[in-house]
Amino acid sequence: MVNGKPTPAPTLRRLATYHHFLKQLHGLERDVVSCTHIANELRLDPTQVRKDIEMTGIVGKSRVGYEVVPLIDAIEEFLGWNNTHDAFLVGAGHLGSALVGYSGFQDRGLNIVAVFDSDPAKIGTQVHGREVLPIEKLPNLAQRMYTLIGVIAVPAEAAQSVADLMVSGGIRAIWNFAPWPVLVHEQVVVENVRLSSSLAVLTNKLVQTLKLEKEQGDFENATVSSEVDADDA
Repeated sequence: MVNGKPTPAPTLRRLATYHHFLKQLHGLERDVVSCTHIANELRLDPTQVRKDIEMTGIVGKSRVGYEVVPLIDAIEEFLGWNNTHDAFLVGAGHLGSALVGYSGFQDRGLNIVAVFDSDPAKIGTQVHGREVLPIEKLPNLAQRMYTLIGVIAVPAEAAQSVADLMVSGGIRAIWNFAPWPVLVHEQVVVENVRLSSSLAVLTNKLVQTLKLEKEQGDFENATVSSEVDADDA
């Protein structure tokens, strides 16, 4: 939030991308980076990159740019990645298990400390070192542990009831991977991750690209055929 206004989601996503790129630069022992360099590598507008970075409050040096490590720190603080936030995950299926096992979340301040499910066959089993607990225990544990983030990885038909259960336990932010949006009161932050929508964009772009290539190929073949016919004449 800047000047009392929420930061636009596209800006937050770009800052996360800058952070990943800067981490790579740091690994290469680069000490300084400019907005132009970031923009060129990520195929973005340098002016947009500068405006995004300015939102973090860091100030660069004229004609030099930014020191890489302080810029990483500024982005992490702005995104809330400099502090670790515990989270509860509901849904011990394939997607939920993959999310629990992804170590990159901890580097970005998210620590999934407990996993819940409603399936008796899964309760008591282990998911990457975490015992799967009955979902009924979530509200009380969330209040006792002051856990503010909930991750939903359940089928669409169960998503809303899980969200309601999380809110009843004091969860203030929900990361929803179910293929259906959840509705909660405005004091709770929700980020709906629509994997199917993203896939739809990907496959549509692929279809359109292949269609265009085919049309261009047909046109080129027709042109060559016409030239051959003209030579024969």
